[in-house]
Amino acid sequence: MRIVALVPGGIGDQILFFPTLDDLKHYYPNARVDVVTEPRSKTAYRVSKSVNEVLTFDYKDRNSLADWGNLVGSIRDREYDVAIALGQSALVGLLLWLTGIPTRIGYKSKGSVFLTNSVPLKTEQYAACMYHDLLQGLGINSPCPELAVNVPVPDIDWCSAEQQRLGIKETGYILIHGGSSQLAKTKGLDKIYPVANWQQIIQDFQQKQPELPVVVIQGPDDGEFVRSLKESTPNLKVSSPDNIGKLTAMIAAANLMLCTDSAPMHLSVAVQTYTIALFGPTDPAKLLPRSDKFLAVKSSTGKMADISPLLVLEKIWGG
Repeated sequence: MRIVALVPGGIGDQILFFPTLDDLKHYYPNARVDVVTEPRSKTAYRVSKSVNEVLTFDYKDRNSLADWGNLVGSIRDREYDVAIALGQSALVGLLLWLTGIPTRIGYKSKGSVFLTNSVPLKTEQYAACMYHDLLQGLGINSPCPELAVNVPVPDIDWCSAEQQRLGIKETGYILIHGGSSQLAKTKGLDKIYPVANWQQIIQDFQQKQPELPVVVIQGPDDGEFVRSLKESTPNLKVSSPDNIGKLTAMIAAANLMLCTDSAPMHLSVAVQTYTIALFGPTDPAKLLPRSDKFLAVKSSTGKMADISPLLVLEKIWGG
């Protein structure tokens, strides 16, 4: 069997779709499973254990008919037996119909006239479970498995070397990911927690647990954020993993992950690191599974800046 999944969205969306891909491989172990995702999200599949090939297509770009036609041709040439569409776009439904794929699965919507099997969209649940519902189109009604990733061995080795470089010993470390992608900033998404608040949290940590290093992750767009933190806490350790596998390995080795609503949060869930995540306007129930290991601190006003550092510290020390 040859299966293709059309998965728009960012890296976080891809990771939340991993349980669906993993169950496809579980029920169809000999199947070839490919995905079509946006160029910015392709890197997520470095830590996927269930995907054979990643094709790219920018769903949100101003694509011409020729661009859509090229995608149809590329999918048709691979002779898939099953297509799964994560979005609700009628255009994507039409595209799948044009490919001639026999089994076309998606959510019930205006575009589902082009699908062979449609399932109800239940948005009130954890997003990974919502995506997993699509497998009902194949008669699979099992519970959604937990998020899981497969970190390449070279990335695990890099993480060990990075801990040595940072002078981290057996005590472990606290990991902070407080940055945000340039895309989120451009879209005006409220995902940044003020530097002054982070500084207060870090200083409290260093006073109460001076032997436990605090490491901040610096992504490509986080230079200013990290420089500001270092000004007040010069002994703060900084790590800059250059791919998602290395980042995942650093998260897996941490004692605690402190982060905002972001793709690294989902990676932390996948590797079962104790996680405290800060939420502004988004709903934690849809983005974190129910577990004592994953705690949400939700802004009462919907604004990240209004989350008190004292409230975060209560979660940390109170568990």
